[in-house]
Amino acid sequence: MTRTITPRLRNLLLLFLGVTGALLAGAGPASAHAALTGSDPAQGVVVDKAPTQVSLTFSEKVAMNDDSLRVLDPRGKPVQTGSPANVSGTTYAVKLKSGLAKGTYTVTYQVVSADSHPVAGAYTFSVGAPSQTVVSGTGPAAGGGVVGGLYAFGRYVSYAGFLVLAGGAAFVLACWQRGAGVRPLQRLVVGGWVALTAATLWLLLLRGAYTTSGKFADVFDLDLLGQVLQTKTGAALVSRLLLLAAAALFVAVLFGAYPRREEGQDKRDLTFGLAVGGIVVAGGLAASWAMAEHASTGLQPGLAMPVDIVHLLAVAAWLGGLTALLTALYRAPADTPVEAAAVQRFSRVAFGSVLALVATGVYQSWRQLGSWSAFTETRYGQLLLVKIGLVAVLVGIAAVSRRWTGRLTDPVARSGKKKAQAQARKEQVAVSKATGDDKGRGSGSGSDSGSASDSDAGSASRSGSGSASGTGSGDTRRAAQLARQRAAVDAAREKRLRDADPNRFGLRRSVLAEAGVALVLLAVTTALTQTEPGRTEQEAKAATSASTGSGTSAASGALTVDMPFDTGGTDGKGVVSIDLDPARVGGNEMHVYVQRPNGRAFDVPEVKVAFTLEAKKIGPLAVNPDHIATGHWSANDVQIPMAGDWKIAVTVRTSDIDQATVSKNAQIG
Repeated sequence: MTRTITPRLRNLLLLFLGVTGALLAGAGPASAHAALTGSDPAQGVVVDKAPTQVSLTFSEKVAMNDDSLRVLDPRGKPVQTGSPANVSGTTYAVKLKSGLAKGTYTVTYQVVSADSHPVAGAYTFSVGAPSQTVVSGTGPAAGGGVVGGLYAFGRYVSYAGFLVLAGGAAFVLACWQRGAGVRPLQRLVVGGWVALTAATLWLLLLRGAYTTSGKFADVFDLDLLGQVLQTKTGAALVSRLLLLAAAALFVAVLFGAYPRREEGQDKRDLTFGLAVGGIVVAGGLAASWAMAEHASTGLQPGLAMPVDIVHLLAVAAWLGGLTALLTALYRAPADTPVEAAAVQRFSRVAFGSVLALVATGVYQSWRQLGSWSAFTETRYGQLLLVKIGLVAVLVGIAAVSRRWTGRLTDPVARSGKKKAQAQARKEQVAVSKATGDDKGRGSGSGSDSGSASDSDAGSASRSGSGSASGTGSGDTRRAAQLARQRAAVDAAREKRLRDADPNRFGLRRSVLAEAGVALVLLAVTTALTQTEPGRTEQEAKAATSASTGSGTSAASGALTVDMPFDTGGTDGKGVVSIDLDPARVGGNEMHVYVQRPNGRAFDVPEVKVAFTLEAKKIGPLAVNPDHIATGHWSANDVQIPMAGDWKIAVTVRTSDIDQATVSKNAQIG
């Protein structure tokens, strides 16, 4: 029996899906998890003697190829020799040609961080004195564009598929074993397996283009695919596919042989075997993320990876089980309703999962942030605060669900339920008698059944005598129509009886609210996996601030750019002005002024500036100006490597959580 989704439910689901999409769109797919923390020569420095090599230091180990590190002279020609090499720890270097001329050189890099994300950037240094440069480009844009968006969507689908597959199967085995024979639950878990398998194949195909060219045409490049299979991420995706083959066998037994077994020792043995096998497979699937992403790099990877596995399994048991419970409450047949005892068992499983999430989440937060200030000063910390808030809301709604569950098993509540259902039956009988539609449903008298039999017999007689004239086919259509009408009346009666139980109705509503919040929570979690950890971001800021060099500049004019901004907070509107002097190729002096709409100086917590020459794929060249006075920041020797139409992007943060980025193009040089 099928039940249609009400307009209210449909609108609620569309709202949550829209919020999910907005969150995913706001999480830039090119966010890097490794950051450049040092370079030699340093960014913007002017050296007297040409260096023999250029070295870059990252916050974690990275993967490089022959073109990952390039050094371009003022005319745009490469001056590096040989391939980049790992010289020590996380420092990589490339040799330079001898006899380099004076001028400004551009260093470009494009690598893959140890936690699988592409990292790209550029900076300049000068030999003798700054000069104009003619740079033809900095290489392909990895991690962004259409491929980046598709890759981010594939990650979201893979997480969702894993939660539904693992959590749904756990709900059936641990909470409601009768659910193994319920078709909607079967479709849910199988759908999770299909989604995870398809998303894994999709990520494997996209991986090469995602980390190199960023072009969709390269998705089907077999050479790139071969290179991906030799990386840590490629191995993790392949191992996930192999484990999904084992998961397919598990699902086949769970929904095939298992519900047909009679209760007894054999079924208990099969339950134990499925539980052990399911834990092994689910743990292996969770490990395919842990071995290739955040947990595998940074501090204490030997401890972080098991913690990450436990965290993922706890999320699946809670949110995936919640999805299965919602499906059972809304879609289970009337003759197989989910029992209150099953809901209570899931409530205990969810409570244990929350405890595991708190313990593992505290450790992960410390590992990825490293300081309290990172909660508010980094994007990762801000997203983590949003996630913590959503978990708190989810726990609050779960507490309401627990109260409804307790009422389902309360004797007084059950008595009220029976009275309500009895009243609903009386009303249904009255309606049926009034419409003459109560035949054959146990609510009429014996004469009704007799009348129905006489009617059927008369129909059969007429069918036999009028077969030549085609009345038989008409009777068949009439019988089918009556059957559909009776099925509709039965469905309405069952819905009335089901909704007559206020406790079950309240539980369904609260579980639906939990599932809606869980959708948004999953989106925020996916965004976190694509965002640079707060610890790394702060290390990169410190390194950038310490690497400011000294140089020369000739005054030949100035550039002023005004940009209004609105961070969305209570005091988030204003105007930011960028003064660049002399606004030419080479070293420049930059001043940043932030004012309120009324023209008064606005002392905001943070201002960041980045220069990008999109036509030549140079940048973003990040500049972190120093705070000078109220509403005033400045930076010396801002190096512009070549003339062109530069995009100047300014990020203004007006509170711990409110920030906005505004940009404007300007001709420099």
